[in-house]
Amino acid sequence: MSGSIDEVTKDVFVARGTAVNWVILREGDELTLVDGGFPGDLKKVLTSIEEIGHSPSDVRAVLGTHAHVDHIGAFEYFTAELGVPVYMSAIDAYHAQTGDFEQAKPLDLAKRILDPRMLPWLLSISMVGGASHPTLSVVHSLDMGAELDVPGRPVPVSCSGHSSGHTAFHLPGAGVLLAGDALATGHPLSPLKGPQLLPDFFAADADEAVRELDNLAGLDADILVCGHGEPWKGTPADAVDLARSLHDA
Repeated sequence: MSGSIDEVTKDVFVARGTAVNWVILREGDELTLVDGGFPGDLKKVLTSIEEIGHSPSDVRAVLGTHAHVDHIGAFEYFTAELGVPVYMSAIDAYHAQTGDFEQAKPLDLAKRILDPRMLPWLLSISMVGGASHPTLSVVHSLDMGAELDVPGRPVPVSCSGHSSGHTAFHLPGAGVLLAGDALATGHPLSPLKGPQLLPDFFAADADEAVRELDNLAGLDADILVCGHGEPWKGTPADAVDLARSLHDA
């Protein structure tokens, strides 16, 4: 496998796109895709599936942590071309179908254009559809807290704030928490590495994003995978404590 994809534990693969990650869960010969990068990352998503010895037709389900352009870019290909069902929380399913995303607005970014990290990041995401609003024709709603009957057997966990229906996915058997953007371990706009919250202007409700971390802290896992940054070894409780301490500093 190339340096753009890692098997963090058996049958759990983290792939990297344009400053964003997605995850592939394998069970036997079947796959689940969790998140899907920017629209321009579609080729990378398909390549990551091929790199682990599979084809896109092996994907049985697509799960979204939230409806932001950098996480659902590949979804319409899977549902429209391959007939793969897409699942998200009911709230974010609505946003994915309407294109009315709860994400940073142009004014939020323009206010910070003097940050030396901002312009390089904006230029990179503009090349992969960062300003677009891809919509999905059909999205199925998730029930929180119950193991899903899809490869990898993830358990959706409500963790709103970054978006109103943001969902993390717990893999109890693998000891992994897929935190989506409820937490990050790095981002082009952050000088920090390790568990942290994304800048407040990315969140639909920044205060709620901090409070809802309680829903993750008690989960049993020793590997944290986020939508941005590298996989991190440690418990969700430790990750939450670190992120909150940085946010409150």
